[in-house]
Amino acid sequence: MKVRLPSDPNFFRVAALIKKYKLHTICESGRCPNRAECWSRKTATFMILGDICTRNCAFCAVTKGRPGPLDPGEPAAVAEAAAILGIKYAVVTSVTRDDLADGGAAHFAQTVGAIRRRNEGSRVEILIPDFQGSLEALETVLESGPEVINHNVETVPSLYRKIWRPARNYSVSLGVLRAAAERGALTKSGLMVGLGESEKALIETMKDLRSVNCQLLTVGQYLQPTLKNPPVEKYYTPAAFEDLKTEALKLGFKQVASGPLVRSSYLADPLYEKAKQERTEK
Repeated sequence: MKVRLPSDPNFFRVAALIKKYKLHTICESGRCPNRAECWSRKTATFMILGDICTRNCAFCAVTKGRPGPLDPGEPAAVAEAAAILGIKYAVVTSVTRDDLADGGAAHFAQTVGAIRRRNEGSRVEILIPDFQGSLEALETVLESGPEVINHNVETVPSLYRKIWRPARNYSVSLGVLRAAAERGALTKSGLMVGLGESEKALIETMKDLRSVNCQLLTVGQYLQPTLKNPPVEKYYTPAAFEDLKTEALKLGFKQVASGPLVRSSYLADPLYEKAKQERTEK
């Protein structure tokens, strides 16, 4: 797996804007391998609620610890950067903030609203934490009207212990996706492969996602971000990713992005547009 070093002027323009507005991106915090490609296309996944996560998931490179107070100017700054870049499909994610009463749901809603006001006709996808299963928090973000509600289950439930997540979090995540879908949202989730899961377990997890009416899916190769994180147990071939995509489509997912470097927000716009077109045709 190879990625090109950044050379496109747009990459450096995006980097300068992020620095100017003191924004955080999962592209940087998560050490995403697609950063050069996406920033060169003038797209970025904005990360709100600061850059320190209250959880300690073993697969993730985001800084963990005790976060500071929310920045009230962050929604407007994200909207301004999106406007300058000419982004018509914005993706917004966050660290997990279990220290906040609403998990940051109101801040998400404010950010979606700010993007819409500043960028007429723009669409927004939000990649949310589980809000500890709070339906009230979920309602808050749904009322802001994002086009897609994305929430990752990350891996098969039998490996939750390996990634330092309580086993019950799996059912909480499925509950979030179910509740969002029942309220009319187009839902999306993502899986990492290569942590030691079996193909059978992957298919069962996909079935669980379909049972809660999740319609969009991303599948990507887990890459060890630092030596402190769990090692890669297996590298999947491009052909294996195609097979997983075929199986997912058979199960009823509307659109699937599956490949070694696929991440939750990678090429999110065309995935949404294809799903929307299919919905419209039906």
